[in-house]
Amino acid sequence: MRAPIGTFTDVHPAVERLDLLPATVAAALTAWSGQVPVEELLLVDTDPDKADTAVFAETYGVALEQSANCVVVAGKRGGEVTLAACVVLATTRADVNGLVRRHLGVRKASFAPMDTAVGESGMEYGGITPIGLPAAWPLLVDASVADTPYVIIGSGRRRGKLLVPGKALASLPGAELLEGLGLPA
Repeated sequence: MRAPIGTFTDVHPAVERLDLLPATVAAALTAWSGQVPVEELLLVDTDPDKADTAVFAETYGVALEQSANCVVVAGKRGGEVTLAACVVLATTRADVNGLVRRHLGVRKASFAPMDTAVGESGMEYGGITPIGLPAAWPLLVDASVADTPYVIIGSGRRRGKLLVPGKALASLPGAELLEGLGLPA
């Protein structure tokens, strides 16, 4: 099978390679009911040492405009902490202290500590994906991600990435499209 973007040698519909995904991601794909057929979500098996966005893009011929990052944010108000995920193109950075903070209705927002992001998501740091995150988390997706025909995003592990139509990410359960979530880097 050939990938719609990049130069990958090992490409499969993600539902055919659930063995390479964390349990939470595999379960989300198995239960998929999005408007995009699950077979259009592809898994590319890649070198975990080349998982960081810039290195990955150069190694596998993917433009940064076709790469998306999923970051976990912790919002605090009083003694309560709200975890949320933000999906933005790799050419941008999530507006955590502005739009995200206001949208979550919290006094302070910052990137979640690595131990929290990994422990609560059940995914590996550097590979967190919006597919399979806890249902209670707000999922904020930049509108430019939804407008991208295919984006490459984490698979839940550092080994491998998912190639996903942007509109599939926008249609994930609980996803909220936000204009301006991603600010120029």
